[in-house]
Amino acid sequence: MRTKVPTLVALSATHHTASLDARAAFTLSDEGKAAFYLAAREAGLGEVVLLTTCNRLEAYAVGDEAVALHARAALLKATGVEGAILDPHLKPIPGQQAVEHLFSVVSGLDSQMVGESEIAGQTKDAYADALARGMTGPVLNRIFQKAFQAGAWARTHTGIAQGQVSLGNVAVDLANRVFGSLKDARILVLGTGDVGRQVVQALVSRGAAQVSVASRTFENARVLAEEFAGASFALADALRQAHTHDVIIGCAQVDRPLLDHQSILEIVGQRQDRPLLLVDLGVPRNFSAESRSIDGVYLSDLDDLAAVANAHLQARLAEVSRAREALDRRAERVWLATHDQPANDIL
Repeated sequence: MRTKVPTLVALSATHHTASLDARAAFTLSDEGKAAFYLAAREAGLGEVVLLTTCNRLEAYAVGDEAVALHARAALLKATGVEGAILDPHLKPIPGQQAVEHLFSVVSGLDSQMVGESEIAGQTKDAYADALARGMTGPVLNRIFQKAFQAGAWARTHTGIAQGQVSLGNVAVDLANRVFGSLKDARILVLGTGDVGRQVVQALVSRGAAQVSVASRTFENARVLAEEFAGASFALADALRQAHTHDVIIGCAQVDRPLLDHQSILEIVGQRQDRPLLLVDLGVPRNFSAESRSIDGVYLSDLDDLAAVANAHLQARLAEVSRAREALDRRAERVWLATHDQPANDIL
C-alpha cells in the first residue's frame, strides 16, 4: 500500500520579484535563521530548508495542505517584517515546479548573474544547515541531492558557466573599465566574508598590486590580507582613510550604509578631482545610493554588476535553453519517482 506523499512548495522572494532595496528588508542573520526553524518546527513542519543569499530568500517545505501558510509565517517571524511588506515579493511555487526551480537555482540559471557558481555552494550550505537541525526528511533529502547532481551536470556538459561568472570577477571587470589597468590603482575592500575573499582573490589574480582589506574584526582583515600580500585595517581606520583609495568595494553586512552621502562628498573633496569608483556588493547597501549624483563618483551596485555580467549572455542563450530543458526533464523524473514510492522508502 502506498502512502500519500505530502505537499511540496517553495516560497521565493528574489531579484525577479523585489528591488535591491526591497531585498534588504529580507536579509537574515544567524539569529533570524534560528528563528525561522523554530517557528517552522512549532508549526509542525517536518521538512523545510531555508535558502537565504543577498538576492534570494526561499523556503522549500513539505507538509499538509497548509504547508505554504506555515512556511510564510516562519519567514515573517525570521525577517521581522509585516506580511504587507513581504507578500508582494513572495512567489509560491508548487510541486514539480518547485523541483524544477531548485534545479535551476543550483545550476545558476535563476541567478541574477546567469551561470554564477557561488549559489551551488550556498545551497549546499543551506541544506547542510537544515540537515544538522533535523529539519530534512526523505522528500527533501532526495530532491536536494538530485539538485546538486543536476547542477554539476549542467556546469560540466553545457556552456552556461563560460567566463567564470562571479561577483569578484565582474567587480574587477568593472574596475578595469574605469581605470584601464588596476596595476597602479589603490583598492580598499570592506568586508572579509565569502564575497570579500572572492573579490580580493580576483583582484590579485588580475594584476591589482595595491589591495587593502578592512573588517570590524581586525584579525579577520589581517589574515585575509596576509594571504594575498595586502595591507589590513580595522574598519573604522579604513573609513577614515577612504579618500586615499581609487576603488572602494563594499562587501560588509550592515544595517545602514558605511559611507553615507555626506561622507562620500567629503571623500571626493579630498581627492583633488581624481575619480572614485564605489562597488557596492552589499544587501543592505554599503554606500548611499544618492552618491550617484556626485561628480567624479562612479557607483555600481549588484543590479549594475548583473547587467555587466549578462551583457554577453546572448551568445550563451542557446546553452541556457538546452540546460534548462535537460534540467526540467531531470526534475520531472525526480518528482515522479518521489510520488511513485512509498513515503518511507524515498531516499
